[in-house]
Amino acid sequence: MSESVARLRPFLVLLAMLGLAGGFALRMAGHGAAAPYVWAAATAPVLAVLVVEIITSLRRGDVGLDIVAALSMSGALVLGETLAGAVVALMYAGGQYLEFYAEGRARREMRALLSRVPRSALRYDGEGRIAEVPLADIHPGERLLIRQGDVLPVDGRVVDEPAMVDQSAITGESVPVRLLPGREALSGTTNIGAAFDLLVLRPAAESTYAGIVRLVEEAQKAKAPMARLADRYAIAFLAVTVLLAGAAWLVSGDPVRALAVLVVATPCPLILAVPVALVAGLSQAARHGVLIKGGGALEALSQARTAVLDKTGTLTFGRARLVDVRVFAGANGDDDVDADEALRLAASLDQASAHVVAEALIEAAGERGLALSAPHEVSETAGRGLAGRVEGRPVAVGSLSYVGEYLDGAVPPIEGMDGSTAAVAVAVDGRLAAVLLLADLLRPDAAGLLARLEQEGVSRLVLASGDRSDIVAEIAAGLPLAEARGDLSPQDKLGIVRQERRRATGAVMMIGDGINDAPALAEADVGIAVGARGASASAEAANVVLLVEGLAPVADALVIARRSRRIALQSVYVGIGLSGLGMLAAAAGFLAPVQGALLQEVIDVAAIMNALRALAPAPGMSAPGTAKGS
Repeated sequence: MSESVARLRPFLVLLAMLGLAGGFALRMAGHGAAAPYVWAAATAPVLAVLVVEIITSLRRGDVGLDIVAALSMSGALVLGETLAGAVVALMYAGGQYLEFYAEGRARREMRALLSRVPRSALRYDGEGRIAEVPLADIHPGERLLIRQGDVLPVDGRVVDEPAMVDQSAITGESVPVRLLPGREALSGTTNIGAAFDLLVLRPAAESTYAGIVRLVEEAQKAKAPMARLADRYAIAFLAVTVLLAGAAWLVSGDPVRALAVLVVATPCPLILAVPVALVAGLSQAARHGVLIKGGGALEALSQARTAVLDKTGTLTFGRARLVDVRVFAGANGDDDVDADEALRLAASLDQASAHVVAEALIEAAGERGLALSAPHEVSETAGRGLAGRVEGRPVAVGSLSYVGEYLDGAVPPIEGMDGSTAAVAVAVDGRLAAVLLLADLLRPDAAGLLARLEQEGVSRLVLASGDRSDIVAEIAAGLPLAEARGDLSPQDKLGIVRQERRRATGAVMMIGDGINDAPALAEADVGIAVGARGASASAEAANVVLLVEGLAPVADALVIARRSRRIALQSVYVGIGLSGLGMLAAAAGFLAPVQGALLQEVIDVAAIMNALRALAPAPGMSAPGTAKGS
C-alpha cells in the first residue's frame, strides 16, 4: 500500500458517504431518476483506486480478495445496481480506512520513539565553555550538559551530581529514576530534574536509542508470513467465490444473483483481521518493553515449545557485582576502616579506571549512597590494579598480589571463596583494609521466567553457556532445566540450537545477549536478545529484543504472541464461516445485492473489532514497565 493511496482513504470514505446520502436525498425530493447517476459517481473513484491497487499487487505477485471487491463494484455498475455498488464502495472504503486506523493506533508506541530523536547536544570544550554541536561530532570521553527537559542524545555516565530521569520511553518504567554519579544513563531518557553533566560512553550511532530506532524501522517494514498465508487462503476463497457466483448465474439465469454472491464475499475478513491482530500484538509487546521484528517473528514466537538459554548476561547479570566485603582489623583500633569506608575509598580511586571491576565498585558505592572523592596521583598497572591518594590517604586496589606490594606485612589467607567469586583487595595507609568479593549473580527473576515459560507450554529448557562447566552446574542447581552445558564455543551453541530444532515439535527460541550468542540467535526459529545496547551483534541477529532490564517481558511476549495469533485465527474462521453462509443464501436468491453488501460489511467490521482485542493486555500479565515474578 503506497503512502499516497493511504492518504486518499478518508477522502474516499467521505466521497462514498456523500454520494450514497445524496442519491437518497434526490429520491426523497422526487428526483429518483438522477439517484443512480450519483451512486455510480460515488462508486467510480473507489473502484478506480482499487484497480490501481490490484495492478500494483499483481506486479508484486500478490493476489488477494480485493479482486472480489472490484468485480462486485464493476458488476453493479454494468448491471445498473448502482445502489449496491455505492454500498459496497462505502463499506469497502470504510473497512480499509478502519484497518489503516487500527494499524496506526497499534504502531503509536513505535512511532513515538522516532519522534524523540535528538539532533544536537551541548558539549564542553577544553576551557569549560559550552557549544551546541551535531550528534555526529560527539565522541566517547567528552562531557555534555543535559538541561532539564532534554532527551539524552547518547549513552553516558552521570558525573558530579545525581540525575533524575524519566526512562519510560525506553524501559516502560513509569517511576522516575535517581541516578547517582558513576551510574550509566541511557540515550532516549528524559532529564526531569536539575541540569547535570554526562560523560559520553558511546558515539550516538552506537547508543541504546539509535539501536532501538533501527530495530523499530526494521519491525515496521517487515511483512508477516501469516499475512502471506492469508493471501494463499484468499486465492482459494476467490476461486470458490467466482465458481459459486457463476453457478448461481447459470442455474437461475439471473446475473444479479451472481452479483449478490460477489458482494457478500467483499472483502473477506481474511485480509483485514490478520494484519490488524498481528500489528496490534507488536504494539502491545512494545508497551511491555519487547521489540518484535515483524509479524513473522510474532507468529514463530507463538509456536515456541523449546527454549535454549545463555547464562552470562541472560540468566545472570553478565557483569561482576559486589556480594560481600571482608574487613580486616588492624592493630590501630579506632583507626580501622569499616566495610562502607573501604568500599568508598576503593570506588573513589577506581573513578580513574575504565576496568569492568572498577565499574562494579563504583556502582556498588552508588547503590549504598556513598559519596565519592576525587582521586589524585593515580598510577594503574593494566590487569592488576591501581594505586593513588584519596583525601590524602594512600590507597591501593587490585589483585591480592598487586596490593601485597603496598602492604607493610603479608596478605592473610582468604577463606570461603569458590571458583565463581573474584577477590579485590583494598589497602589503606599501607595496611590491608578489606577484600571485596564479586560474582556474576543469578537474576532474581530467572527462576520466575523459567516457571512462566513452562506454564505457557515451553516443555524443554536448555542452558547453553560459554562459561566453565562447574559454574554452569552451580547456577543450574535448583532450576527446572532439562539440560545444562558449559564450556561452549559460539559454534557449539549453534549446534545445540540445530539439534533442538531437529527434535522439537514446535518452534525453538534462543535467549542470549552476547556477541557469542549471535549465530545461535540467528539460527533459532525465534532469537531473543536480552538488551539492545547500540548495534550489538546479538540485537541485530535476533528476531525479538528486550528493551528493559529483567526477564519477565520474555514470558509476556510469549503470552502476547499466542493471544494475537489466536485472535487473528478466530476472526478469520468466524468471518469466513459467516461469509460462506451469506454467499449460499445469496446464491439461493434470499439476499439481494444491497442486502448482501450490508451483511458482509457488518461481518468485516466485527472481524476487525475482534482483531483489535489484541491491543488490550492479556489476563494475568504484568503491567508495562514492571517485572512480574521478580
